[in-house]
Amino acid sequence: MHPERLGLFGGTFDPPHMGHLIVAAHVCEELGLDRILFMPAMTPPHKQDRVVSPGAVRLAMVERAIAGDDRFTVSDMEVRRGGVSYTIDTVRTVLAEAPRTALTVLIGMDNLVDFGTWRDPAGILALARVAVMTRPGYVATGAGAVFLPQMTLCEVPHIGIAAREIRDRVAGGRSIRYLVPPQVEAYIHEQGLYR
Repeated sequence: MHPERLGLFGGTFDPPHMGHLIVAAHVCEELGLDRILFMPAMTPPHKQDRVVSPGAVRLAMVERAIAGDDRFTVSDMEVRRGGVSYTIDTVRTVLAEAPRTALTVLIGMDNLVDFGTWRDPAGILALARVAVMTRPGYVATGAGAVFLPQMTLCEVPHIGIAAREIRDRVAGGRSIRYLVPPQVEAYIHEQGLYR
């Protein structure tokens, strides 16, 4: 039996949207992964200046977003741990709990730009494969480009949906239908989020 090929998909997921699900499904097939583990961050290191919805709320939305797709699971590891969520800490914990896992950390091309400023980027690369998902308008330049030869580039469909746009639409009383799964849309309205 081969080790589980697990994709680690971290992010704020405030809210999780159809773009997240489409690229996760694409990457799962493209890279031959057995499962994608969605990992909502408690406090993302590069977004400490922004107020995000409580971790429990974002977890609940991800659970609703991925319901019914057995390739996708969600973990409360970073939310439970609290504080700033560093990828290296999560990678070490995931591998400590399941040492035979073949782990792939999924990042967007926009994250590659900052990868050199992450906590222990060399440690992440030593413990896991890092797959960079393409993103229109972003190219591998600057400090992040030095890491690209050690990473796997994964072409993904361009889905022009941004969580910020969804929050703004809700705040403005506009529809978010088809931007998020129906269960997430219902939860946002039930909880009065983003108003």
